[in-house]
Amino acid sequence: MLHGKVLVAQGGGPTAVINQSMTGVVLEARKFRNVDLVYGAYHGVRGIINEDFLDLTQETSHNLEMVADTPSSALGSTRDKPDLKYCQEVFKVLQAHGIAYFFYIGGNDSSDTVRIVSEEARKAGYPLRCIHIPKTIDNDLVHNDHTPGFPSAARFVAQSFMGANLDNAALPGVYLAVVMGRHAGFLTAASALGKKFPDDGPHLIYVPERTFKVDGFLSDVKATMDKYGRCVVAVSEGIHDESGNPIITQLAKEIEKDAHGNIQLSGTGALADLLCQEIKDQLGIKRVRGDTFGYLQRSFVGCVSDVDQREAREVGEKAVQFAMWGQQDGSVTIQRTGFYSVDYKLLPLEAVAGKTRVMEDEFISASGTDVTDAFRLYLRPLLGKGMPDAFRLRSNRVPKVLGR
Repeated sequence: MLHGKVLVAQGGGPTAVINQSMTGVVLEARKFRNVDLVYGAYHGVRGIINEDFLDLTQETSHNLEMVADTPSSALGSTRDKPDLKYCQEVFKVLQAHGIAYFFYIGGNDSSDTVRIVSEEARKAGYPLRCIHIPKTIDNDLVHNDHTPGFPSAARFVAQSFMGANLDNAALPGVYLAVVMGRHAGFLTAASALGKKFPDDGPHLIYVPERTFKVDGFLSDVKATMDKYGRCVVAVSEGIHDESGNPIITQLAKEIEKDAHGNIQLSGTGALADLLCQEIKDQLGIKRVRGDTFGYLQRSFVGCVSDVDQREAREVGEKAVQFAMWGQQDGSVTIQRTGFYSVDYKLLPLEAVAGKTRVMEDEFISASGTDVTDAFRLYLRPLLGKGMPDAFRLRSNRVPKVLGR
């Protein structure tokens, strides 16, 4: 075992359970005698560059447990996407502070950051164990059955569409909601888990794994309205045309871009508004409503999967165990082992870093606008216990007297 300090940081979008992973690292690391202190970097790698550290050795276990049950990133986060030069600066800070163990909780970009820092330490001959801990609501980390943060966000999406469907059934029309997911449609697909009866919505589900055609979309909506007299639609923010261009670029007059030059998909209701306007203009349907779930999906309080909480804690604990008793850097991954049980494996950083998982074909229906039973069986155990249910009155109609 290496002797020195531990540093843990959180990167990327917050989730409902990322603090479970952080707490798992801190409490597990404090058990080992070779650990001098446990630090937390405030605002991810940006906090490391700025040497903005919290001494988590002084934090009480009770308060850590309270924080663990609280959504969002307690240490703060960052959208910085470090390149080699940036990671070299990160390494210099780690070296200066005598960090022996570096744990970074995050998604694709975070895993790549850990990989570069690990390589820099190896080149310098500095003893540093680097472990990536998985986190993302998009569920798009390769070699993982699923990723902490996704189950709780999926639970929120499923319950939200359950409620939207009930509302739409009471006052029929078209309801459309845009869900997060630039490249992977797992979260949008989770909307299907809110269905109970065959005619329940969402009736149409559009994910980035399939090409989106506006004309086909309008035909689907019309056919659904003709069949049910109403239509509930789940749309991924990342839907695109045959060339891979986001649909929002076809419909919007002005396009916003984020700090990395990517087209801004989250934090704006533009896509929902534009698609709703297309329905009104092209189909002549008057009652059309659109929502954008946006950031509500990530850290919604009171809608957390107990399975997600448990596994997020365990990946943090396992990361420390792999670091202390193993001989290599790596990324902790979740492997499904039974109808529902999991195991944890440490894979080489290069196997996970910078790669993106998308929904498997077996999870998407032949029509491309629904999910399969295989997806429902995959997701249901992750949502945890206590999922609500929606019932309806039986249709025992009374015969008309006036015949109207």
